[in-house]
Amino acid sequence: MSKVFEFMKPYAWMLVCTAVLLGAEAMFALILPGYMADIVNDGVIPGHLSVIWRNGLIMLGITLLSMAAALVVGYFTARTATGVSNDLREAVYDKVLSFSNAEVNKFNTSSLITRTTNDIMQVQNTMMMAIRQFIYAPIIAVGGIVRALDRSTDMAWIIVLATVIMLTLMGILFFIALPKFTSLQKLIDRLNTVTRENLSGILVVRAFNTQKFEKKRFEKANKELANTERFVNVTFAFMTPIIALIMNLTTAAIVWVGAQQASAFRADIGDIFAFLQYGMLIIFSFLMISMMFIMVPRAVVSANRIKEVLETEGSIIFKDKPIPFPENFKGTVEFRNVDFRYPDATEDDDNVLNNISFTAKPGETTAIIGATGAGKTSIFKLILRFFDVTGGGIFIDGVDIRDVHKEELHNKIGYVAQKASLFTGTIRSNLFYADKNATEEAIERAVSISQSEAFIAGKPDGYESNVAQGGANFSGGQRQRLSIARALVKDAPINMFDDSFSALDVKTDAQLRAALKEKMGDRTTIVIAQRISSIMDAEQILVLDNGKIAGLGTHKDLMKTCNVYKEIAASQLTEEEVQGV
Repeated sequence: MSKVFEFMKPYAWMLVCTAVLLGAEAMFALILPGYMADIVNDGVIPGHLSVIWRNGLIMLGITLLSMAAALVVGYFTARTATGVSNDLREAVYDKVLSFSNAEVNKFNTSSLITRTTNDIMQVQNTMMMAIRQFIYAPIIAVGGIVRALDRSTDMAWIIVLATVIMLTLMGILFFIALPKFTSLQKLIDRLNTVTRENLSGILVVRAFNTQKFEKKRFEKANKELANTERFVNVTFAFMTPIIALIMNLTTAAIVWVGAQQASAFRADIGDIFAFLQYGMLIIFSFLMISMMFIMVPRAVVSANRIKEVLETEGSIIFKDKPIPFPENFKGTVEFRNVDFRYPDATEDDDNVLNNISFTAKPGETTAIIGATGAGKTSIFKLILRFFDVTGGGIFIDGVDIRDVHKEELHNKIGYVAQKASLFTGTIRSNLFYADKNATEEAIERAVSISQSEAFIAGKPDGYESNVAQGGANFSGGQRQRLSIARALVKDAPINMFDDSFSALDVKTDAQLRAALKEKMGDRTTIVIAQRISSIMDAEQILVLDNGKIAGLGTHKDLMKTCNVYKEIAASQLTEEEVQGV
């Protein structure tokens, strides 16, 4: 919770005002039973109507002041709790955006979503109650005991007994339920993971007729969560009837003992009424505290999960004083003896990349090809510094990318991921995502190069056509072309395409590559490809095999010198195409 307290500092003045008003509200509540006792003792029994009126008006005034204080407290409490939760969400979101792939994989996406939403909501709800109850309830409890003893010491044992029973009950329930709160949030993570996988892969689920299997998987996660929540709720459900029983027994004991004292003329009837009211206030204060015993443990678990995210140091460290790229930036990308293994790899695991050295030059296309798992995409992740190399170095225009500021590095690169991902909005908003200040001319140029003109024009709303989450309302080829267009809008000197043409037909693929060559030919272009036919004209082809360079050169050179490349060509090209090399 210490991390949460840091976010409460901007609202310190509200908390001070709230504490003062809660103290006043508690004092008002403690004063009222005394006036009630005076009305009975000095007004009702002697028949002094003026005393009844005077004390009644005073009680009315105190009640109105208490209501006003409660309203202001409610406003300040809501402002503080919602403000802190808003700041927490922004802090967690900003932190997650700074994470490398290693940190995202450590937590997993579903857990990060739960921490940003459900966990912060738990903290907010608890804070709403805690700000009030942790100040108001103790004052009422202590003040009630003092005021009750002032009215009658002979009945003090009743209050003491009720208090001991209440504390013992809360301690037992807290001890039983606390371990369950720790597992509760993890079970929510698990349920979110299963749900997310089922919804995102719904087409695959239907295609393989695995609805029953996925339903059982969901039911298992859902049942584990439901059983845990049921245990917690049932455990604390016992509290309400037990507290009601304690309250009624306390009331009966006070009335019974008070009646005996009144009959023996050792206590005034008004004092007995006041003592009864103080007894109820004390019990209600413990009831409020008991409610916090229900919410605080879960909030503490949630706060620790939030703290875990906020205090996680990124594995990618950017220097405080970065080195800028040269003013005459060209975009030459050079790998020098690069080795790489993923952060979660064990000592027995081999490197993903071993001794990789090559240079991608402006005005040339460097293609990367190899079997699945050869390390092609890892090269792109290293250029973007989603991970850091474990050996060697990557240089752009002679500058080590580890010495460059993150924003400057990414501003120089137009990147199209292996999986085309669009954002909810319109086609236009997705294109402007690369550069919010892009001109219409730049948008149209990017759309033309990516071969997206025809299908955009064919939509009734054109550029204003709706884009569903992830671009689900577009075909795979359309999503890829829009993703390519988005990268080209950025007009970066380095363009990287991670198997971004795989969903295109051969004709569209050829037209798109020809347009790239014609209109973006002066840029450094790095392409990961699966089809040899689409990279045969590349100035340089890098062949990867199990993380090592198996060949480097043009198509013709590799067909003569690289067995791995010849095997790929033989599996994709016709015999005439192979012989024609």
